Amino acid sequence: MTGPGTNGAQPTNASLQTVQESMLDGLGQLASYFGFSKVMGQLYGALLLSKSPLSLDDLVELLDISKASVSMNLRTLEHMGMVRQVWVRGGGGRRKFYEAETDFWQIISNVLSGREMRDVERAITVMDDDIERLRSAIPSMTEAERQQAQLYIDRIISVRDLFRFAQTLITGILTRTDASDS
Repeated sequence: MTGPGTNGAQPTNASLQTVQESMLDGLGQLASYFGFSKVMGQLYGALLLSKSPLSLDDLVELLDISKASVSMNLRTLEHMGMVRQVWVRGGGGRRKFYEAETDFWQIISNVLSGREMRDVERAITVMDDDIERLRSAIPSMTEAERQQAQLYIDRIISVRDLFRFAQTLITGILTRTDASDS
């Protein structure tokens, strides 16, 4: 077995162990904050802090979670480009080993270009549709309803503008990432 500390086990030095536990917990909480599973953050942290690739069994032992949970969450991390499967010489035939992506701009690019960018675009489309629906319905409304519709339109436009700003930021980050790859 390979991994953080000695032979994939918890570090024996108290300071190393405390920092490892703090990082795994912190990355788990951070993942949860952004809507991912806590286990995903912990798995990424374990791989990030490991000097060599880890197997599923290493991760199960290190994090004390089920093999099914490790496997499922690793697949998601792979899909997001945060970890990759690697070949390890003498690694035992069918055992799969993983390592963390350490290019954080690449990780941000992978995450933002996937779920977040689609969600922002979808939200902007819904808001544009709602504004248009209200504008076309205004002629058939009473004066009180027109005032309420205009309030909705004004507020939706404000939120939409914030989402467009977020879209611009995400695009800027993705452009920066693409430029650094060249």
